[in-house]
Amino acid sequence: MPPAPGTVGSAAEAAGLDTKPTAPAGPVKTRETASDGYHRALAAHREAVPPPLMDPATAEATQRQTKAMRELSRRAFPEPKADPDDAPAPIKAVQAQHRRQAAATEAAALRRARAERAAQQAGTTPVVARTPLLRTTA
Repeated sequence: MPPAPGTVGSAAEAAGLDTKPTAPAGPVKTRETASDGYHRALAAHREAVPPPLMDPATAEATQRQTKAMRELSRRAFPEPKADPDDAPAPIKAVQAQHRRQAAATEAAALRRARAERAAQQAGTTPVVARTPLLRTTA
């Protein structure tokens, strides 16, 4: 059945009961203040816990197998040698290199434009020397 209409606690208030939560009357029971029977039952339970299911010989074999597999993995996939030239370059060095490349490209473009303009003024076909690639991309 669905709950009856009304506000929460209205039935308790109608009956004249106090609906405010109350504090515990005495100290809260913890394991330290528990009875002697509780402590005896806890000790009996701890004694009755079964030993680990894994045989020590099996555990040792598992450790040997894990060690052998790690060694095989190291041989199959060796760590790459640290190459000092492969270290990341500082940002300023990279920016300077990009500026040099941009300046070289601009100089080549200016040389070609001047050669084409000179050939056009002379009325001949421009002969521009093929310069090697200044920058290649992947």
